[in-house]
Amino acid sequence: MSSDFDLTDPDFFAAGVVGEPGARVFFLQARQQGSVVTLRLEKQQVSALAEYLGGMLENLAPPTGDVPGELELIEPAIEEWIVGSLAVKYEEGDDRFLVVAEELVLPNDDEGDDADAAASLSDAIAPASARFHLTREQVAGFVAHAAGLVAAGRPICPICAGPIDPDGHMCARSNGHRRR
Repeated sequence: MSSDFDLTDPDFFAAGVVGEPGARVFFLQARQQGSVVTLRLEKQQVSALAEYLGGMLENLAPPTGDVPGELELIEPAIEEWIVGSLAVKYEEGDDRFLVVAEELVLPNDDEGDDADAAASLSDAIAPASARFHLTREQVAGFVAHAAGLVAAGRPICPICAGPIDPDGHMCARSNGHRRR
């Protein structure tokens, strides 16, 4: 059974990766009072979260404190669960950002051919959630670090927008010609 987390005053919040471009696994990680929470997510989720938070920051006064610079994953990075969805809210009264991650829950296929039974079972399983209450400084650090992680991936083909592996790729928009 997955766990819920509510980190009201984390001292660390970052995205990180394990592996080489093309085979990287992305994580969201936070620490509060020595307890570390590590969640697995997709590169697109990290990118979208960073872009959205960056846009929200633009509408606020700049951070007044120190923005964290070194945001490497705390090892060992052991995932609690996989993120299915993310939500963000700015809490003006606390001057904090609330990032909520919800667990990805897939229907259980072991229930036989009865689709209604499988749907009922998946409805009964509540996804776990993690709530991170973040300062402007933490968000600014996260945005900069996450943007760097995403940019460090494989280059993108200017024709088809697909990732280019070190040995090239089959470009769908170039009639299947190999591009480098």
